[in-house]
Amino acid sequence: MGRIVVTEFVSLDMVAEDPGGDSNYKHAGWTFKIEQGQEGADFKLQETRDTEALLLGRVTYQGFAAVWPSVTGEFGDMFNGLPKYVVSSTLDKADWNNTTILKGDVVKEVSKLRQKARGNIVVHGSTQLVQTLLANDLVDELRLMVFPVVLGSGRRLFGEMEDLKRLHLAESKTVGDGVLILIYRRAAG
Repeated sequence: MGRIVVTEFVSLDMVAEDPGGDSNYKHAGWTFKIEQGQEGADFKLQETRDTEALLLGRVTYQGFAAVWPSVTGEFGDMFNGLPKYVVSSTLDKADWNNTTILKGDVVKEVSKLRQKARGNIVVHGSTQLVQTLLANDLVDELRLMVFPVVLGSGRRLFGEMEDLKRLHLAESKTVGDGVLILIYRRAAG
């Protein structure tokens, strides 16, 4: 069975909105103002090497699909070559190569995808999807790159949940200009 791995760039106040600068959000591209260093870049490259497929929400998918097809080099080649699954009730077609649209019950569709996979199915961004996956215990690992900045507004990673979700800190390190890499796994029991 595959593992659902969520990877996120977040601020200290857990804002995950537009770290790459693709929207009209007032702090769009906020991660580019803080150096993550070679260790941070290596972490993201290895994460991509260890990815079997991408699982994305529609908004993140559309942002990625507008940029990634033109990116070359090892990172771009890997990202573009991966199977991609986009959760959407509104998309009818997806032009980015190797993309499948998942419609219907998100929990059922992602559970089926997880059963078929052998490796890491990685979710980037996609805060609404992540909140659904967390609420339904479908996240096996949560990787946060916490940037030392408070944004004060914007879409936050964690939303309201009915149940407590216990996690175990598996790894942590500081890279670049104080960027924390925190890797959490589901806690037993």
